[in-house]
Amino acid sequence: MTVIPFSRPPGVKVDMQGQSQALTGEAVFPFKNREHRWRPYVIAGAGAKGYTVAGPEPFPQPIPQIATLAANDVWRVAFNAGGGVKLRVRDHLQFRGEFLDYLTTFPRTQIVPAPHNTARGIFQQFTPLFGVSYTFR
Repeated sequence: MTVIPFSRPPGVKVDMQGQSQALTGEAVFPFKNREHRWRPYVIAGAGAKGYTVAGPEPFPQPIPQIATLAANDVWRVAFNAGGGVKLRVRDHLQFRGEFLDYLTTFPRTQIVPAPHNTARGIFQQFTPLFGVSYTFR
């Protein structure tokens, strides 16, 4: 997943190329037992998310009186929540579709606020996932 920190004053757009990686553990809470063909579920989890910058800092900085973009890699605590459904097509074959929302705090070491300014908030990443499973029993 490519993440692009950016700042956009009127008439100007500057960005840095980068990537993000998430390492999380989840708990799945199904609403129906394994015998049902359709099994909806909710997911909750926690872990870490890394933001890796792949390019240089912009020069000149577009709005240094508000914030500067810095080429710092950072890992943040991440939480995720979502839901999905499993569909058993045959005894050993199932399809899965889910939608997750990854939440992290604002990366202040990449978007550095100017002196006497504050930076706070939550980053969200909405992620659809699809899968096919075949079990051997």
